[in-house]
Amino acid sequence: MMLKTNLKKENNHFDFRNGILHVEELSVVDLAKATKTPFYVYSTGALEDSYNALSNSLKGLNHSIYYSVKSNSNLAVLRVLTLLGSGMDVVSGGEYLRARKVGVAGEKIVFSGVGKTSEEMELALTQGIRQFNVESVPEILQLNSIAARLGKIAPVSIRVNPDVNARTHEKIMTGKSENKFGIPITQAEEAYKMAGDLRNISIVGIDVHIGSQITDLTPFKKAFQKIRELVGSLRNLDHEIRRVDIGGGLGISYSKNRKNPISPNDFSKMLASIFGGMDLEIQIEPGRYISGNSGLLITSVIYMKEGTDHNFLIIDAGMNDLMRPALYDASHEFIPVLSSSESEFGIEVNVVGPICESSDTFSRKTVLPRLLAGDLLAIYSAGAYGAVMASEYNTRPLIPELLVKGNRSSIIRARPDIFETINRDQIPYWLR
Repeated sequence: MMLKTNLKKENNHFDFRNGILHVEELSVVDLAKATKTPFYVYSTGALEDSYNALSNSLKGLNHSIYYSVKSNSNLAVLRVLTLLGSGMDVVSGGEYLRARKVGVAGEKIVFSGVGKTSEEMELALTQGIRQFNVESVPEILQLNSIAARLGKIAPVSIRVNPDVNARTHEKIMTGKSENKFGIPITQAEEAYKMAGDLRNISIVGIDVHIGSQITDLTPFKKAFQKIRELVGSLRNLDHEIRRVDIGGGLGISYSKNRKNPISPNDFSKMLASIFGGMDLEIQIEPGRYISGNSGLLITSVIYMKEGTDHNFLIIDAGMNDLMRPALYDASHEFIPVLSSSESEFGIEVNVVGPICESSDTFSRKTVLPRLLAGDLLAIYSAGAYGAVMASEYNTRPLIPELLVKGNRSSIIRARPDIFETINRDQIPYWLR
């Protein structure tokens, strides 16, 4: 069979030149010589293009963008987006401090998350915040108490759970009644009345987020139509609703031959059809849509193991480096870094890592050319929920992250020395 490049044709930030995969103007082979595999590499141009495509599509709406830091929280990535004008959506005090570190004003940070601590609330109230997306009555009461102690007024949007099936993986659905997120939409008016009576709470809007990696407009439409009706009801009750935070969730393509399943223009037209003419600011919190297809995980083949029923291609990246396949049964494209214009017969392999778990399997029955020890592979669509979810399981240090811009590259997170990892543990004095 002919060896394919396994790259989407419209993406020119990861392409082949003279048979070698490049990130922008730099050869992956050269990057791998300078940085031992496995490592993540991100394209500045891809980040910029994804952000700008979404931003441009929304120009006809009163809108603002808050990048979802949890999808990729590297400071360099955040800085690229900050320079484009993005605000930040954070879900922890640590993410809040990352956003502040790269120059984001507190007033451009939205604090989401179902379990904010008192310390996190105080941090944001002290250093500045656009709004808290609050998710329960106890959280509202706690926030009011802390704001009163600090002499502050806390701006809030109440997250409403619309009980809509997002038609995505069950572990990344957040808008069904059985999910832990938000206040049931049937209890929303009561929650807004309670919050409106508190002295140190200022209601500014409504928040909704139904899930991640959504590939169909229908669930969005169902949820947003419910929110539109709720806006009208709350305004009739004299609540000043100025903003609707619609969360994120726009899915991306993990296939080499397909465009993203929802175009930003179609998404924006849908928003305009539902919220147009309501005098609302639409806040959006994209994460995966911006960073997902902006990064690769580069790995090397350790060896091929021929089994009774399967051939196993063992690579040096493990499930601790990229958790998504083990956690969500997610599928990523594998791209041989060296391409050939000649016909090559491929073999069917299960691509697996070195971790001592059967779940350390990246793909099954994948056809790849016959690869040898040391050959390089790129794992595509690895820019979101990759490095941020990594661990040191099996005492494997976190792997490096690189950022490329044109013909320049920089290590934006270095691989720690193995003894840095080991020496964080402390043996108690009575065992020495």
